Amino acid sequence: MAAYGKLHGMDDDLVLLVLAAGVLAGGYKIWQTSLDAREAANRIAKDTCSRAVVQFLDGTVAFAGFRLARGTHGGRRLLRTYTFDYTSDGFERSQGFIVLAGLRLEAVGLAGSPS
Repeated sequence: MAAYGKLHGMDDDLVLLVLAAGVLAGGYKIWQTSLDAREAANRIAKDTCSRAVVQFLDGTVAFAGFRLARGTHGGRRLLRTYTFDYTSDGFERSQGFIVLAGLRLEAVGLAGSPS
């Protein structure tokens, strides 16, 4: 009878170990996806500034938030928004934005000239 109790306890430990591994794997996947999205946003910001003939400032984008939106087929999708600063004259800072759905560009924009 004591052996059964010991084996039963090992089953519980194994279940907990598998659950913990699943949580860690899920967390890693979310973290990696976030890094990939930030890298894509950085490339898009650099390309956008280059095409607009403005200077990309600070060398990186800043995460501004995320939201769920309804897709074209009615499903929900996660949209990430990033902001970045740029200058057209070397003195005034302006802000641009990037919206990504996964790694796909949804929208990008540059602010009008600062007042």
